[in-house]
Amino acid sequence: MDAQKVDMFIMTNAKYFEGHQLTFIRERLLELDDSHWMLLSTTSFQDPSTNLIISVIAGSFGVDRFLIGQVGLGIAKLLTCGGLGIWAIVDWFLIMKLTKEKNLEKIQKYMY
Repeated sequence: MDAQKVDMFIMTNAKYFEGHQLTFIRERLLELDDSHWMLLSTTSFQDPSTNLIISVIAGSFGVDRFLIGQVGLGIAKLLTCGGLGIWAIVDWFLIMKLTKEKNLEKIQKYMY
């Protein structure tokens, strides 16, 4: 794939991934052929900052866990009112990293 196209993709979507993941993503994208580019360029990623805001507002109801695809944990968090508030507070510190990991899983589907 064209290096300029890959660099533009990385610059546009860097906030959706952790910093140490960007080098790996760039190397894998450079190895891809152009047939995967259309799928990759139309893929939307979850914004970690938005998920953090949602976690602060509705974290006690498990909404943040539902958004990142962890339905079982979302239901458990909903039934326990966010672990009596403790689980909700802990998730304020974890949700951004979990969102970035989910985004990495999503992009890896197109890399292999």
